[in-house]
Amino acid sequence: MRNTLAKKITNFAENNPNVFLISGDAGFGVLDDFRDRFSTRFLNLGIAEQNTISFASGLGLIGFRVFVYNIIPFLLYRCFEQVRNDICYQKIPVTLLGIGSGTTYAPAGMTHYSVEDVALARTLPNLTIFSPADPIEAGQCAEFALKSENPVYIRIAKTGEPAIHSHSSIDIQKPLCIREGSHTAVLFHGSISQEVLQATTATSPAPRVFSIPMLQPLNFDSLHAQLNGIQTIVTVEEHFVEGGLGSIISDWITRENLSYRLQKVGIKNEFIHAIKNNQGMRQHYGLSSGQIRRAIKNAFDLT
Repeated sequence: MRNTLAKKITNFAENNPNVFLISGDAGFGVLDDFRDRFSTRFLNLGIAEQNTISFASGLGLIGFRVFVYNIIPFLLYRCFEQVRNDICYQKIPVTLLGIGSGTTYAPAGMTHYSVEDVALARTLPNLTIFSPADPIEAGQCAEFALKSENPVYIRIAKTGEPAIHSHSSIDIQKPLCIREGSHTAVLFHGSISQEVLQATTATSPAPRVFSIPMLQPLNFDSLHAQLNGIQTIVTVEEHFVEGGLGSIISDWITRENLSYRLQKVGIKNEFIHAIKNNQGMRQHYGLSSGQIRRAIKNAFDLT
């Protein structure tokens, strides 16, 4: 997904002289083509995250379409005040490209994990949040961001994720049905897609499976229409179980007094001390394909 986003932004820059890319001392190799071809519209502002966000805001105020690329903890956490005040409060259409969603930087440790970023970003008015599951969704998110009049946050993993869509004519502003099924629906976002798809391949009866690339605002009307005949919803995410997609769906069910049962699968809200690779972290927190399959079966047994 990183390479797809880099290529998209480079293509944008060919046709739009206002496209500007800023790195926070990250993206070496990935951003080299843009840097070499559009050197006057590329800056590596180094380890100065708060300054970077304020600088991006200033460029946005004078008409540039700014993309800021960095690891999520250094893009959103360290400079939350600047994202809040300089970008979101003023509705400046800066796009934040966050790398390393979930625990994909394992075993780097808690400082590099992004397991509460959706919860944090959801508190910011005017901010559109995307968590694409594959390169096709990521490319569509970039297309959306280029045209958006509001700030956009796109969170992706750091490794090469395979495509889960067979074509690019998808609408990432709506929940995307990946597989048809009955009684139970599985909703996921981001790079946990491969675990979910593997889990649901051998599940019988088959659940209906959805990728939710746009988390804020989530198109609840479209989701509700696509959940016809569904009794139980299972949300799966490589994010804290509270604060992410599961909480978005729980709030919706409560707000609209809907009859869906809900089971949330995610990372326990705690500081992560375990030292494992990404696959090991998923196993540790019940996010392997086999564990997700069991959670779906348990949810189906409730219907």
